[in-house]
Amino acid sequence: MTEACVRLYCDGGARGNPGPAGAGAVLVAPQGKILGTRSRFLGAATNNVAEYRGVLLGLELARSHGVRRICLCLDSELVVRQLTGQYRVRHPELRRLWTAVHQELKHFSGWEAVHVPRRENRQADRLVNEAVERHATVSGG
Repeated sequence: MTEACVRLYCDGGARGNPGPAGAGAVLVAPQGKILGTRSRFLGAATNNVAEYRGVLLGLELARSHGVRRICLCLDSELVVRQLTGQYRVRHPELRRLWTAVHQELKHFSGWEAVHVPRRENRQADRLVNEAVERHATVSGG
């Protein structure tokens, strides 16, 4: 019997590009139950860097839950296509993050990355915005 794939909804975003950025991740069991969420303020970053950092944050969350098979669900078509090898990664910082993601993926027995519409990634997007807003409130920005 094949292990069920746990879905990981990841997102990242910056206010301005670059600008104050955040990452968010939602881990969902095959039956639909939310297993966990995580968010983080990233400081100044571009949208694409924040997207990759969202994936790394989510993979960290998945590993902490002992997940073996993971389905990455992202609303960034660029990141999905880069992770699956359809697009080359030229930017040095994105290349470093791409490498870090692929190193993390080695800890899973299987993985896939799929592009999902923004509406399906609302919870992760909300976590991104909350992380940025929390920081703005704390720092007075």
